[in-house]
Amino acid sequence: MSLLYSLLIGGIAGWLAGKLMKGGGFGVLFNIVIGIIGGFVGNWLFAKLGISIMNGIVGDILTGAIGASIILFIAGLLKK
Repeated sequence: MSLLYSLLIGGIAGWLAGKLMKGGGFGVLFNIVIGIIGGFVGNWLFAKLGISIMNGIVGDILTGAIGASIILFIAGLLKK
């Protein structure tokens, strides 16, 4: 069940990050993959900074979207 949850949250977070980073997206499928990875990046980053956004599904989506946005920003810099 946790794998399905991670895929669902990552998909939503990747889609949201693609919308936030206009022109920084790489297509729906790749943004979903970025969203899943972004969830891990966001959790790691917020843990290091001692920040907690929210608990529950909304917090997971926001954390994943922020992590995915960071990845998309860096990938956009490398793409140019």
